[in-house]
Amino acid sequence: MTLLKLTRPTGLLASAARLALGLLLALGLAACGAAAVPTYNLTAPANFQAGGGGSGQLLVVAPTALAVLDTDKIVVEPGGGQVTYLSDAQWSDRLPALLQARTIQAFENGSKLRRVARPGDGVNADYQLVTDVRAFGLRITPEGPMAVVELSAKLIGAQSGRILAAEVFKARVPAAGTSGEVVTLALDQATDQVLVALVRWASRRF
Repeated sequence: MTLLKLTRPTGLLASAARLALGLLLALGLAACGAAAVPTYNLTAPANFQAGGGGSGQLLVVAPTALAVLDTDKIVVEPGGGQVTYLSDAQWSDRLPALLQARTIQAFENGSKLRRVARPGDGVNADYQLVTDVRAFGLRITPEGPMAVVELSAKLIGAQSGRILAAEVFKARVPAAGTSGEVVTLALDQATDQVLVALVRWASRRF
């Protein structure tokens, strides 16, 4: 090992060196003290039948969402109009991107059509599925913690641009507590309910 001999800085140089050293120590301590937040995923529902026998092709557009939901953080509504986030859990991606991926997989798992893609895949689609995330998170209710998922959906003719059908899908699943593990499990179960209903609804229309 080669040792470097350092000369002692003086004056302004010494002050700058002390400041830099202090900043490095502060950053190092902050990095050491910051614990990694556990990351959770949503699963796509499987082993269900959606029906439908048409030949249409569907594009699933990434859902829109307010800024509070357009994140990888997990929303908690303690009441009184307040919104916060779980400190011990996060999603594996931004919620709209995650929901888009799981919606496509749900169509592939439950629909006999399997002609589903996302914008940019080069598919000449007949229909577009446009969704908006109205609610997605843990809500503290008088009955206890509740995982709440609510999506509004519109099926749009790709050529005409007309709304062919519209529906709102909701699910509420009690959570066994407020820890990240149990909250994400309840949200996953609520998402499954919503996606199965959405896929069945849309598949009957193309």
